Amino acid sequence: MEAKKNTIKIPMSSILHQILDISVLFYIFTPMTVARKLEKRIEKWQDGTTFKYQELAIAPEDYGAATKAIERLIKKGLINRASTGLFYKPKKTAFGNLKPKEEDLLKPYLFEGKERIAYITGTSLFNRMGLTTQVPKNIRVASRGKRIITKVGSLQVKPVKSYVEVTNDNYYLMELLDVLKDFKTIPDSEKSQVIKFIIQKFKTLSKKEQDKLIEIALKYPPRVRSLTGALLNDISPKEPVIRLKKSINPLTVYEFGIDNKILPNIEYWNIR
Repeated sequence: MEAKKNTIKIPMSSILHQILDISVLFYIFTPMTVARKLEKRIEKWQDGTTFKYQELAIAPEDYGAATKAIERLIKKGLINRASTGLFYKPKKTAFGNLKPKEEDLLKPYLFEGKERIAYITGTSLFNRMGLTTQVPKNIRVASRGKRIITKVGSLQVKPVKSYVEVTNDNYYLMELLDVLKDFKTIPDSEKSQVIKFIIQKFKTLSKKEQDKLIEIALKYPPRVRSLTGALLNDISPKEPVIRLKKSINPLTVYEFGIDNKILPNIEYWNIR
C-alpha cells in the first residue's frame, strides 16, 4: 500500500501577512533619501533662515543628489535662491513670501558652523547702530583669514581684514573699535553723539570685557588706542589705562575735532 504523503497547508492570509511584515521592516530600515532628509531638516528651520550648502551637512557622495533636491524644493516653494549657492526659507505672510534683509542673508558668510569668523562693519554697521541714516551701496565684511567677496541682492559685499581673529566672544568689541577707527568719516554723524554712544556702550562692559577691549585695541592704529583710552578714562577717571597710554607716541597729536567740553581728558591723550 502506498504511504500517504504528509502535506502542510499554509493559509494564504498568513503568507500575505509575512510579506507585509517584511515590507514594513524594509521601509523602516531603508535609509531616507537625500531629498527627504533635506526637506525634513529645512521644515524644522525658522522662516527667514539663510543657508549655504555647507549648512546642510551633505556627504560628498550625496552632493549631486542634494543639488537636484534643492532645485525641487525651490520649485516646491519651500526655499528660495538669494544668489549662487545662497538660499533662504521665506517667511510666508498674507501678502506673499518675504525675503530676509540683506544683512540676514549674509549670516552664512559670517559663520563656519556655529563659530563666527567675520562681522559686518563700515557704513552698514554705523547705520544699524543709529549713528548715520545713510544706506550704503556696498557692505563691508571684516575677517582675519578669509576674504569674503559676494553679491547679495543688489548689494556688493567687499572684504576688510580684521585686526584680530573674529570670534563669538569678541566681534562686538571690534564693532565698537571700528566706530572709533572711522570716527571722522562716519557719514552725517555728530561727533558728540558718537562719543556719547560709545561711552554708554563701554559702560555696559564688564571688567573682563574692558580688559579684552584693551587687548584688542592694542592691535588697532595709535589714534584708536588714544581715543579708546580717553573714553575708558572718562568712565573711570581714577583708573588710568596705562597699557594704552604707553602704546602711543607722547609727541604725536591725534586730530579728531573733539572739544574738551565733550571729552575733558583729551589733552592727556594727545587728542584735539
